[in-house]
Amino acid sequence: MRFLKPIVFIVFMGLLLFFTLFSNTLQSLTLPKVRTEKAAGGSLLFTIEGSGNLYPIAEARLSNPAGWKVLQILAKEGDRVKKGQKLIIYDSKTAERELEDEKTNLEKQKIELENVQDQLIQSTTQGDELKIRDASRNIQTRKLDLGTQERKINELRDRLTRQQEITAPFDGIINKLNAIEGVTSTSEPDVLISNSSLGYRLDIPSSSKLIASLGISSGEKIEVKVHTAADKDQEQQIRMLDGTIDEVANVQPRTDSASGEGDALTPAISQKTLRIKVNDSELKGGEKAEIKWEKRSHQEGLVISNEAIHQDRDGMFVYKIDEQRGALGNVFVARKVRIQSSEANGKETMIQADSLYKNDLMIMESSEPLQDGNRVRLQ
Repeated sequence: MRFLKPIVFIVFMGLLLFFTLFSNTLQSLTLPKVRTEKAAGGSLLFTIEGSGNLYPIAEARLSNPAGWKVLQILAKEGDRVKKGQKLIIYDSKTAERELEDEKTNLEKQKIELENVQDQLIQSTTQGDELKIRDASRNIQTRKLDLGTQERKINELRDRLTRQQEITAPFDGIINKLNAIEGVTSTSEPDVLISNSSLGYRLDIPSSSKLIASLGISSGEKIEVKVHTAADKDQEQQIRMLDGTIDEVANVQPRTDSASGEGDALTPAISQKTLRIKVNDSELKGGEKAEIKWEKRSHQEGLVISNEAIHQDRDGMFVYKIDEQRGALGNVFVARKVRIQSSEANGKETMIQADSLYKNDLMIMESSEPLQDGNRVRLQ
């Protein structure tokens, strides 16, 4: 009988411990199940992407202001031409006839001048003072008319030389040819030629705030994906070319319609344009190009996933795991912590909070709604 009492006590304590542990296990299974992630230190990774068409940095629009018919076209779209190379010759017969008519008028005026000079000689011989003065004035008038006529002829000759043909102003590529042989020039330029030696440009709009955060400036290198085709009948090819940010230009601020507010507009979003220069001998202009540029911000701090951030009327907050040690095992408690955001990308946010540190466990997802101080179980 003496030996039974200790055995019974040990069995009782064992059962008590078993049911206590079993009870705690059952209770823990009823707790909200949470998925967590550690807070990390560092900077945010941003992506700037966009697309557009390459266009020449320098392009000349060449037209014939005289409106003459096109006599001969000596180039075609896509041709690479040299400075001074003839591109179009115009029918200048009308101008040539006009020039010949004015030359004839000049000869007539010279003959008339000689007649007046003969009259002066005759008046001098006769001693008629009145006729002498009249003839002298007439001679001066005729000489002035001759000067005017000579200048008119020189102007016509220069205009004929200039407008009789179009030549390339520089080494370049014919981007567009609107001229048609036998047809008078229209309001559109007859030739669009780009200066291929200066390269091509791609404009990508972006947020001014983001550009400032990333410290983007002129001279930075960037990879550009260009869709090219050697011929219209050939399949498009993709080439990766080196580009350089030529300019960070200001543009008109952008406004967006506020959802559910009718015609109301959100405050203007400050914008800038990245003007990216691309130079390659095979480019002709008009090619589709795009960029996808990943770059880290200069600012560093505590970074957490956007999934962990919640919002109420008092502002933003997160739930972090507070681990408490106990006799029967560790207990995990959700603690509500107020935060402030300094910058964010589509996935992560850099935050400021007095009671958060690197490697703290942030609750990303919970099987049930949480409140400050709730016990939870880790997934």
